[in-house]
Amino acid sequence: MTLLDFVVPSYVQMLKALSGWLDKAAAQKPAAEAEALLSARLASAMFPLSTQIRFACVQAQEGMYRLKGESLPPTIGTLLDEGRNGGDHPGTIAAAKARIDETIALVQSLAADPVDEDEQRLIAHDLPMGMIFDLTAEQYVRDWTVPQFYFHVMAAYAILRNQGVDLGKADYVAHMFAYLRPGTMPGQPA
Repeated sequence: MTLLDFVVPSYVQMLKALSGWLDKAAAQKPAAEAEALLSARLASAMFPLSTQIRFACVQAQEGMYRLKGESLPPTIGTLLDEGRNGGDHPGTIAAAKARIDETIALVQSLAADPVDEDEQRLIAHDLPMGMIFDLTAEQYVRDWTVPQFYFHVMAAYAILRNQGVDLGKADYVAHMFAYLRPGTMPGQPA
């Protein structure tokens, strides 16, 4: 299994879940309340839902480009800026879903172009405040991109739950139902 074989399904399935959570929020709340969720936070010092969504998309996009050894396009900077300004400009649920869809399409298109993956290839990961981490591709996946991606996805899930959106564990791991043995779902006839 390559690193891309690991991250691509993780990015895609969780981004699809995130989009589904937004659908549930829109279905469960009046339109104005649903849109207001994008400004909701778990704590005052935390980014709002709109930023968590954008940063999850950034992590997936950036992870793909870095693993493929390609330069980051300006669109990632634009998405980061949108995220940083999410408190003032949360956008709409439709726009958030469009960002998620764009990210899924990008991840899948980058994955379709095979790459000679060297897990020990060095990746210099620089942060806006000047810090630079030197990691192998394997360390980058294990220690940065996957944990950061899940952090933002989980923060989005927690914000929605905290704001009264009816989500449960099955919503978080909806992708697992593809593996469910027939007749083993509680309440289903055997």
